[in-house]
Amino acid sequence: MQSAAPGHVKPPAAATPLAHLLAERIRSHGAITFAEFMREALYHPEWGYYSRKDAQRFPDFYTSVDVHPIFARLLARQLAEMWELMGRPGEFWAVEAAAGTGRLAAGILDFAAREQSAFYGALKYLAVESSAARRGEQTAALARHIAAGRASPAGELPREIPAGCIFSNELLDALPVHRVVVERGEMREVYVTLDGETLAEELGPPSTPEIAPYFLEQGITLREGQQAEAGLAACRWMEEAGRRLGRGFILTVDYGHEAAELYDQRHMRGTLMAYAGHAASEDFLRTPGEQDLTAHVNFTALDLWGRRAGLARSGCVTQMEFLVALGRANEFADLYEPGAAEVEHIRARLLLKTLIHPEGMGETFCVYVQHKLGDASAEAPRLTGLAGI
Repeated sequence: MQSAAPGHVKPPAAATPLAHLLAERIRSHGAITFAEFMREALYHPEWGYYSRKDAQRFPDFYTSVDVHPIFARLLARQLAEMWELMGRPGEFWAVEAAAGTGRLAAGILDFAAREQSAFYGALKYLAVESSAARRGEQTAALARHIAAGRASPAGELPREIPAGCIFSNELLDALPVHRVVVERGEMREVYVTLDGETLAEELGPPSTPEIAPYFLEQGITLREGQQAEAGLAACRWMEEAGRRLGRGFILTVDYGHEAAELYDQRHMRGTLMAYAGHAASEDFLRTPGEQDLTAHVNFTALDLWGRRAGLARSGCVTQMEFLVALGRANEFADLYEPGAAEVEHIRARLLLKTLIHPEGMGETFCVYVQHKLGDASAEAPRLTGLAGI
């Protein structure tokens, strides 16, 4: 392998507890792929960024759920419509992947209980979260729905989901990626090694034969000097979720692109970013376990790998298009709390703009839906949230 700096020179990585642990691993077993580094930095059971208590990471982690309950309420309306389209099965599994402390789950369940009694009666809501600490917080957030038999925390996706929808909000962008760069016409992979006592990057041959076909199957040829991410973990997740789903939908809310755009000349440095204190950087190896790492989702790849499990593309729209299509059905009445004063109505409308304005989250995030309803050749189901297509 050779030392490399695919990006500019960065300050030394800080000696966090996880940095010490990774350094020992590298000394004992040699360099690790960036994908392994990212997996440990985000999901190490003790020191990973997403294993920390929610209050510790919240300053860096701000999602649509945190803006206003309208996001959860309109998502509840979309789930209820899916249930209707599927013939109102007696049990509809709403499986939220990476459910965190249950904020989104509580919003959906509270609204369904209040406004959609028939749908609520069929709901089997699983709040899937790998962190035991955050599953404990879910128990308090969802207490009345757990007591009613409508919800339960879970540590992983169930092996079989007979009928329902698996959905996620900003999950796939945080799954580990392999980083590659084209050097003298050859694809090289980025590894994490040690430079003295400091974590550093070096280039080497691809660690798995899956990387080259990942690009080839999407018709992508990287340019000389181009850096890119191969989201193999997201593809495997989608394929496995599709296999576990008997009948229904998979709905993904995340920021991303189709492959042709994701790997175009505007993304010569890739899309991976590090976030700490709301500040973005390319110092990926600094403070491992104490900053978020994300890469844009490749919707083309999710489509291809999903098809291996019988999934078909329903559609992909911006978050603005999704929320506006669902909200305009009742003139955004779901925006307001029952009995709220006019000043609260004004505040709610201002917060809604954050979710749908093109300069806010509205155009940054996409809603990508796949379905598995028996006949793969049949026309895609007509979902209100995708009406903007």
